[in-house]
Amino acid sequence: MVRRIVVKIGSQVLCGPQGDLNLAVLDALVRQVAGLSASGWQVLLVSSGAVAAGSSIGDSLLQRVSDPVARKQVMAAAGQVRLMETYRSLFEQQGLTIAQVLTSKSDFQTRRHYLNMRGCIDALLTAGMVPIVNENDVVSITELMFTDNDELAGLLAGMVKADLLCLLSTVPGVFDGDPEDPSTECIATWDEQKHQIDEVVLRGTSALGRGGMHSKLAIARKTARLGTEVVIAHGGDPQILLKVTGEQQAGTHFPARGEASPAKRWLASADDHAAGSVTVNQGAEAALLDSNRLTSLLPVGIETVDGRFNRGDVIKIHSQDGKVLGCGRARYDYKEAKKLKGQRGQQALIHYDYLYLVD
Repeated sequence: MVRRIVVKIGSQVLCGPQGDLNLAVLDALVRQVAGLSASGWQVLLVSSGAVAAGSSIGDSLLQRVSDPVARKQVMAAAGQVRLMETYRSLFEQQGLTIAQVLTSKSDFQTRRHYLNMRGCIDALLTAGMVPIVNENDVVSITELMFTDNDELAGLLAGMVKADLLCLLSTVPGVFDGDPEDPSTECIATWDEQKHQIDEVVLRGTSALGRGGMHSKLAIARKTARLGTEVVIAHGGDPQILLKVTGEQQAGTHFPARGEASPAKRWLASADDHAAGSVTVNQGAEAALLDSNRLTSLLPVGIETVDGRFNRGDVIKIHSQDGKVLGCGRARYDYKEAKKLKGQRGQQALIHYDYLYLVD
């Protein structure tokens, strides 16, 4: 049976302190991907490193660009070429063909764009190629940037219905305390009942990346909840992918919980660019959060309607105290929603099949 794995490798793993690509790490990664491919896995690689690789093009060139945003775009454009050429050469030595996929958050906003990208990636994987995905830093704007490539990898894992998401970093996994404390241990398996995110994770970001362990943990928990197993592990281990897909213990595992439909997987990627929102009363909130019921959002439970959304748009659901409960696909537009709010006996504004609730 064909299985799918999304592998995300961060800038700190790929690059040295001066921004140069670590060829030994890259070669080990490519050899592992080739091994997985030979054993029946379809591999999608989410790779950071373009901006970092581009930082080595020379100060004489970069100094000509004074604007910091433009400078980053220049580094991304130049670095992406170096990064992909390195990957192409290494994968070719293993008999594999790569394909570059550049994306932005806007590609996840509408169902049409989402399905189009999913179709392309599905075709590449079916053809036996290795898609290498990265955010299009050259044209991305702040409002539509991914938090980091961990977020992108999580969204892609849901999109392609991956069996496993592997987030490779410079640490062996999630620690149960301060990593500098000798008594701290790496958590082998994350337990939602036992472990609390704010108690075990130190917030922080690296010099070469926007995300820290807090981001990785949030993405891992969300992705596991959608039905994909997740592992956070050390990318510097030359056998790490073979370990996490085999029987050896490595990194921190997040067991898959439940099985989300393709529609809910898309909604999980669209929850932060909704076209509008509704606020529900306490009765509706309790019904939506009752794990023993499959509940749609009915107009009778809606108190306020905000935004000018159309039929089919994604809208957020808020509790009375402002907490985001989830999001869903609106069955009718904002005018009709305002007209019907609070009324009994009406069709659901959001049907359960198109409702995604935040954990």
